[in-house]
Amino acid sequence: MQDLIISLITVCYNAESTIDRCINSVLAQNNKNLQFIIIDGCSTDNTLKIINQYQQHISLLLSEPDKGIYDAINKGIKLADGQIIGLLNADDYFADENILSDVAIAFKEHNVSIIYGDIDYVNQQGKITRQWRSGLYREGLFNWGWMPPHPTFYCRKSLFYQLGFYSLEYGTAADYELMLRFMHRNKTKAFYVEKIMVKMQTGGASNKNLGNRIRAFFSDFRAMKKNNILLPLVALVFKPVRKISQYF
Repeated sequence: MQDLIISLITVCYNAESTIDRCINSVLAQNNKNLQFIIIDGCSTDNTLKIINQYQQHISLLLSEPDKGIYDAINKGIKLADGQIIGLLNADDYFADENILSDVAIAFKEHNVSIIYGDIDYVNQQGKITRQWRSGLYREGLFNWGWMPPHPTFYCRKSLFYQLGFYSLEYGTAADYELMLRFMHRNKTKAFYVEKIMVKMQTGGASNKNLGNRIRAFFSDFRAMKKNNILLPLVALVFKPVRKISQYF
């Protein structure tokens, strides 16, 4: 069977404090069938200087203004040559050197179009503050507030051309809307890789302040209605409740 090429996209803007760690976790991967794409939003700090130190290991670097993180991700997808698309945020890093190998094996052995796994949230010192264990997906779980961790979400590139790219209409909920569209609405076959795939640094855009949280709440609601969630208000209640068990 022909080896799958994974196009891994990292989007960044003024990420000088974390981009080095992110890049090194990619370079440490033992699966080298990789196209590593970095999309930078015209950083004004030392981000580009740091990235350029790894120029020989980066397949493609684009630095230009964008309309936000999901616009930048869409640019990366359209530039991707691999059959599989994955994302690694500039603040995040792989949990071990086997992640991309595990992703490739899952796609080959299970004949699926989507795979996902687990994440640990960490603070700036690397201490685990929260554990997100996804569990096996069953049809209908999105109706009860379930979702996979987006940093572990890998899918076949063809899905974006069949079902659409990230929609900029949903703000910080664009990733949730896309996973709803792919998995819930269109019932795309997925496989759960039962392992910690990513260490995710806390402090996401949707949680920075109360206003962002309120906007994210309404964006989630619109995404649910768009993608045929049976009882959106029920799902909205269960979605944050599910997070409680992730803390320890």
